[in-house]
Amino acid sequence: MIRERRNKDKLASYYRKFMEEGIVDPNVHPWVADSWQRCRAMHLPHETMPKINKLSHEEIIAHQKTHEFIVKYVDGLYEQSKQHFNIHNLSMLLIDENGYVIKNYAMPFFQRIIEDIQGMRVLEEDVGTSSISIAREHNVPFLMFGPEMWIKDSHSGDACSAPICVNGKIRYIISFFSLDQNDLPYDLLLSLLMTMKYSIEQHLNMLEAWSINRIMMEQLPVTVYWLGKDGSVKYCNENGRKRLEGHERLEDVFMNYEHIPIKKALHGVATQRREITWITQDRTFEDITTVMPIKVGSEVESALVLSMSIEDLKTTIAHATGYSSRYSLYSMVGETSEFLALQHKASRVARTDHNILLQGEPGTGKQRLAHGIHQASPRAAAPLIAVKCHNASMAELEAEFFGTNEDGQQSAGKLELAIGGTLFLDEVEKLPLEMGDKLADALTHGLPATEKGGKPRMFDVRVIAACDSNLKRLADKGLFSRNLYELVLDTTMRVPPLRERVKDIEVIASHILVEMSAQHNLPQKRLSPEAVSLLLSCSWPGNIKQLQGVIEQAFFHTPGSIIEAENIKLPGDKTLERSWKYDKEAFIAAWKSAGGNISKLATMLDVSRVTLYRYLKKYGLGPKAK
Repeated sequence: MIRERRNKDKLASYYRKFMEEGIVDPNVHPWVADSWQRCRAMHLPHETMPKINKLSHEEIIAHQKTHEFIVKYVDGLYEQSKQHFNIHNLSMLLIDENGYVIKNYAMPFFQRIIEDIQGMRVLEEDVGTSSISIAREHNVPFLMFGPEMWIKDSHSGDACSAPICVNGKIRYIISFFSLDQNDLPYDLLLSLLMTMKYSIEQHLNMLEAWSINRIMMEQLPVTVYWLGKDGSVKYCNENGRKRLEGHERLEDVFMNYEHIPIKKALHGVATQRREITWITQDRTFEDITTVMPIKVGSEVESALVLSMSIEDLKTTIAHATGYSSRYSLYSMVGETSEFLALQHKASRVARTDHNILLQGEPGTGKQRLAHGIHQASPRAAAPLIAVKCHNASMAELEAEFFGTNEDGQQSAGKLELAIGGTLFLDEVEKLPLEMGDKLADALTHGLPATEKGGKPRMFDVRVIAACDSNLKRLADKGLFSRNLYELVLDTTMRVPPLRERVKDIEVIASHILVEMSAQHNLPQKRLSPEAVSLLLSCSWPGNIKQLQGVIEQAFFHTPGSIIEAENIKLPGDKTLERSWKYDKEAFIAAWKSAGGNISKLATMLDVSRVTLYRYLKKYGLGPKAK
């Protein structure tokens, strides 16, 4: 609060009148008057500074260490204005929100040397009325003239204090005190005080924002790199550090660095939410990646890379909003009686809460059927969590199904993610017997309570299990958990192989073509009669999955809208087998047909992305830095 200069003789007379008679003159500032009365009620000494609350030497060191980030900043501000403090015999205090002096700058304060004042508590109940206590109580800057202060020894000087606020809450207080200064330039004093106040507040707000951003970057399942113009890593979060494995540059770690759009960003071109494969010597990372140029003025000075594992993304979505089924029951097509009976039974069973066992050869569509049952069930709005069963260690399997708790950080398992929804156990026959027993027990009786006296953790989960072999026979032989087998045995559904549905081959193939067009935003294509006849001649040992692979390859290799027989490569047909591996023109044709899309090309050639990147590099294809 800016105040006009007051006559100190008059202020001194008001002070004496109050001390001797207990009478407050009407000319005394009301905030000061209220404080005087409180101090009088507390019987605070007023002649000299009393022995007050003070931190120990060790506590002072720890206190300053705690607030090191702000002390360093205030040190810089003080150095810039040091001449003003020297000329006008000013001292300055930096005080925390609890009233303890963090650091004393320049001249002695309240007749105390620096060592005495640091670590002192200077609240009203300690030193009485002061600009510090008024500023703290009313959350405003306040100028106080000497005779208004409670301690008589300080009456020869003046003081002003200002609260330092973040989000409306006082975090610090800075206080100026003039000793034996009759002609203090108040305008300069207040200007310096307010400049420091707003500068410190801006700094604290920036630190808070950076702290929040840093916590977010460290805690979110995202890999973050901030790269300089020369490609050097200026910052990376924990996930980024793990991938770098001690290296300082991305190009030293990732074999396909040239195909990651980092150089494009450094030339001003942003890449948003693109599917990128990060390839190292030992492993690959399938990510959704965004690379943004960072400009200073009009010049690009750096680039920010945000990359999230596709698997982590799926898990996060499942945990937050539920993982939805991709297929309905009516995405499965067919006209044979065997198929229609299966579809009808699935629709009827979906409305119950029975666990289901799907049995059939590999590739018959058990996964799509499981998705369809979930979507048609009362649990459709809840997650569908799919687990590809495999023979691993008990520790790995327990972590996958039941989650982990490391360093106090709880990670949800697949069983917890599926609560309220469906747990799909694909290739369930591969689950080790011991793990099967434990999973069955958890589904039936829950998991033991984490706290003493607590209730077991129950799981409201519907189980759909799919197997490629005879699960009963495996259970009878002691090769599979009898408990888990009996748990999923509520309803058993046999999914017929494609050779028992020959009349459905054309319908299924045509449906795959429609899905391909929609998925890749490409013109629709259809099969010629000769192509249909060729498809009907195959026994399809790999069932629908095998048929889909053949149709997808034909879709991408056919330039026109009609797929002819010669465009189809049946299982066992060696005429086109792997020609792209040794024929550059064949590879380039496939690359162009896929529109330069790595995912499409991988599907067309039935090959891993790692291999694709090697051939792209070999033939000089792929994204190029601009």
